Amino acid sequence: MSLSYATHPGDIDHLIADDHAIAERQLQHLEAGRGNRDLLVRQLVFELSMHAYAEATTLYPLYREQDMEPASLAAARGLEQMQPLLATLDGSTAEKPEFEDALRQLIPILRERVREEEQLELPLFRARVGQARMAELGREFIEAKQHAPTRPHPHAPEMGAAARVAGAVAKPIDMARDHTSGRLRRLATDASGLLDPQAQAITDAFASLEPLPVETLTPRQARMQPGPDDAVRVVMADRGIDGPEPVGRVENVLIEGPDGHNLPVRIYRPAGAGPDPLPILLWVHGGGWVLFTVDTYDASCRGLVNKAQCIVISPEYRRAPENVFPASHDDVLATWRWARDNASTFGGDPSRMAIGGESVGGNMAAATCLQLRAAGEPLPRFQALVYPVTTPQQFGASMEDSADARPLNRALLSWMAMHEFSGKPEAETDPRIDLLSLRREQLAGLPPAHVITDERDVLRSQGEQFAQNLQEAGVPTTHSYYDGVMHEFFGASAVLDKAERAQQEVADHLRRAFAGSMLSI
Repeated sequence: MSLSYATHPGDIDHLIADDHAIAERQLQHLEAGRGNRDLLVRQLVFELSMHAYAEATTLYPLYREQDMEPASLAAARGLEQMQPLLATLDGSTAEKPEFEDALRQLIPILRERVREEEQLELPLFRARVGQARMAELGREFIEAKQHAPTRPHPHAPEMGAAARVAGAVAKPIDMARDHTSGRLRRLATDASGLLDPQAQAITDAFASLEPLPVETLTPRQARMQPGPDDAVRVVMADRGIDGPEPVGRVENVLIEGPDGHNLPVRIYRPAGAGPDPLPILLWVHGGGWVLFTVDTYDASCRGLVNKAQCIVISPEYRRAPENVFPASHDDVLATWRWARDNASTFGGDPSRMAIGGESVGGNMAAATCLQLRAAGEPLPRFQALVYPVTTPQQFGASMEDSADARPLNRALLSWMAMHEFSGKPEAETDPRIDLLSLRREQLAGLPPAHVITDERDVLRSQGEQFAQNLQEAGVPTTHSYYDGVMHEFFGASAVLDKAERAQQEVADHLRRAFAGSMLSI
């Protein structure tokens, strides 16, 4: 089930549909008998408890104002039916008769509520209140989740102000129980059973740090949460692995940004490099334009420095929502031009340059190539796009089959886009963002590319499609798919064999590209 009409990432109906997709995929795992059954239900109860509270306090009270009495009655009926079943599941364990019986009853009720909301209620509500109000309610929906109970409370008031008061009382009690019971140390892992053992260990380590769902937080709060690099360090410590990977030298410099601001840039140099100028790789970190820093992706840069024997430069571009699109793209382009024009000052060869990045970093790497070509400037010799964002649309099968993936699920992806495009809805159709909208003739002549995608990743389908589009446009393109791993796996080479292989694969492409000649437009 999904919405049959267009929405923006921060609209309340868009956010509700994201939650529905996550829950549906969890139900599919349960029905298929795969994964950790007990943990899948714990996650489902946790997420549905917050979701139900947010709907009941932001959306449902407005149904009556919009003369939607049947929808109001259906919402109340759904809450009345589901809350006792969720409470039973919360108080039991997998394989107990009452657990399985409650789950068997819950699944059709939940799916029917999703159908009613997505096919009947939300389209009608949007038509009556308009897109601007849906965006306002989206912000309220996210804020409500911050105050939502994390467990079901069947006897609490179901809607409106009374529900908010009950939630304010229940939330701290629920969080205390979650912490003391160890529940929080498991909720953020991938319970699907689809990851390989090494990748599963990383997601389990991430969950052990007790992160809160980022999509329920403000950007400031979210930036205080653990990141994927923290999870890798936990596994490294457990295995007695030292880090970080040594390189020749790391230097932090400030350059002038496109708006005259100070733009921090980190320069990595391989050990044992001779006096001859070295090739240069501009590596752009991920984080959905909102989260993370060059520190988060330090391991990727170190691995590529050593494997490709090149200088790696990584910009600390401005982030949303403080600086929305196109600030980050402008900073990456400015860093490229600075590196090209000042290569001699750090021992680099401006005639041998490549670009790449992870997630939104992959998006900005490809967009930089487009901008350089439009300006009539020499192009990179190569572009390495690791699980790149290539469209803001919810594109392809991976938006359904990986909706529940960790650390990047469908709800978090929408949260990031909401902040990056805040006040700039036209950015969603900008060719620097929506790379999939580019015609083949617009892609022709871009630098050779290597695209990496992975199994448990909402971005998998759009990365695969972009690789195909490049190939059809005549751009020499290779594509590698890694099964059993998740978004953000690339930097985990210290503890994940497939990450080591992916880094080596990119480095091999870079070495070959650096041995060739600089591309011109």
